[in-house]
Amino acid sequence: MDSDLTPQAVREIAAGYAFTGPALDLGAVLLDGTAYPDAQVRIPLGVLNRHGLVAGATGTGKTKTLQLIAEQLSAQGVPVFLADIKGDVSGVAAPGTPSERTGARAAEVGQQWEPRGCPAEFYALGGQGAGIPIRATVTSFGPLLLAKVLDLNETQESSLTLVFHYADAKGLELYDLKDLTAVIAFLASPEGKEELRTIGGLSAATAGVILRALTVLENEGAGAFFGEPEFDTAELLRTAPDGRGVVSVLELPAVQDRPRLFSTFLMWLLADLYQELPEVGDPDKPKLVFFFDEAHLLFKGASKAFLEAITQTVRLIRSKGVGIFFVTQTPRDVPSDVLAQLGNRVQHALRAFTPDDAKALKATVSPFPRSSYDLGAVLTSLGTGEAVVTVLSEKGAPTPVAATRLRAPQSLMGPIEAADLRAVVDASPLTARYRDAIDRESAYEKLAARAPRPEAAPAGPPASAPPEPAARREEREGKAREQAGVGGLLGSLLNNPSVKSFARSAGKQLGQEISRSLFGTSKRRR
Repeated sequence: MDSDLTPQAVREIAAGYAFTGPALDLGAVLLDGTAYPDAQVRIPLGVLNRHGLVAGATGTGKTKTLQLIAEQLSAQGVPVFLADIKGDVSGVAAPGTPSERTGARAAEVGQQWEPRGCPAEFYALGGQGAGIPIRATVTSFGPLLLAKVLDLNETQESSLTLVFHYADAKGLELYDLKDLTAVIAFLASPEGKEELRTIGGLSAATAGVILRALTVLENEGAGAFFGEPEFDTAELLRTAPDGRGVVSVLELPAVQDRPRLFSTFLMWLLADLYQELPEVGDPDKPKLVFFFDEAHLLFKGASKAFLEAITQTVRLIRSKGVGIFFVTQTPRDVPSDVLAQLGNRVQHALRAFTPDDAKALKATVSPFPRSSYDLGAVLTSLGTGEAVVTVLSEKGAPTPVAATRLRAPQSLMGPIEAADLRAVVDASPLTARYRDAIDRESAYEKLAARAPRPEAAPAGPPASAPPEPAARREEREGKAREQAGVGGLLGSLLNNPSVKSFARSAGKQLGQEISRSLFGTSKRRR
């Protein structure tokens, strides 16, 4: 830090954090390596729905910062959602272990430390892990989010949106991936193309790309994430009998090799919350605080429509009482339109070993309010568990920039034992509700029921038949390969006359199109 910073300057910084209402305690102001326990750095509880950013290089303490904020929110009666990518956040459910190091940190920052765990629920995507399974139907997931998972370009994304539109209009329920595959196969057939003639078309090439992407997703085991029973995001808003907020931990180590999938699933949770929650304006405390870890995975390679939907969701969900903290290594990982909406910032240390690192450091420093700190020097010299902080005051104005030595979490700083985690899951009333997958009648079954049983083909042409010309044989085999590429599970439907009859009657007996939100996600039918 600059030598012109004095204890008087520390007191002036602390005055900017002297809030009158309930607040979370982050730590003590740090000056020249010394923490000042009388100068506390805090976040007002009422501004946590104005969103935030926790950033910093690997190993600088971001995860512990999340844990520190989460346990204090829980104590204030605010539910919390945490994505546990590395598998080391489960300790939030257990009391911490006293140690000499923890005691020393508490004394330095003026913390009355005592071991305390939080009420917690543990979840896993599609049951891939020990947690309660979280599933989403393909219909509720919507075309924009699914296009992100499948890595489709904007043209293919538009075609997928058309498929969803058709399925909605015809009442073909898309619960799992085989339902979507069935509808795409039908719409790529001659009969299906006739159905789409008035509203657009689905080319065989585009259908083939989407179907191949779905096959890859299925082969990677991601099919388990789509289906029923669909998770009700209202479960994330619960409080414990003693009034503390429940900390929902989504265990993700089992799907670390599919980062695009889990980041997009987190966005689905937010989109669903946005759809279901009523407007509340600016409440005294948020209904839920949602920590979006590894945020760069969400934005990487995203289409323009997807980024616009994220930006609008972040902006509008604040009025539903939901706060979002994006967690990543550098603020440059977050698009500027989203970054501009993050009023609370906890910036851990950055490293500047390369020219690109230097650019990232400069970009990180520039949005901070003016201060007496040389932020470039501060951010490269912070130790583990230290950060530069600025938040919104109770009046909505930015607080002074404060280098901060952060408090130690009171819950266990590390994973709980596997047996203890299983015990929490087994004891949860949600386990029986979501554990076993359900396969109801839906698009796949409805289309397959109308396909005639394929008759066994003769072993070969009759002996008296003339030999098939080579050109005609190549044409026939080429068409067969094309149909196999777009047909997949329902190749028998593509040239089936009865499918056209079914498609004509489907609109007469099935309901209206489902209303869709910013991401194309459907409104839940309760």
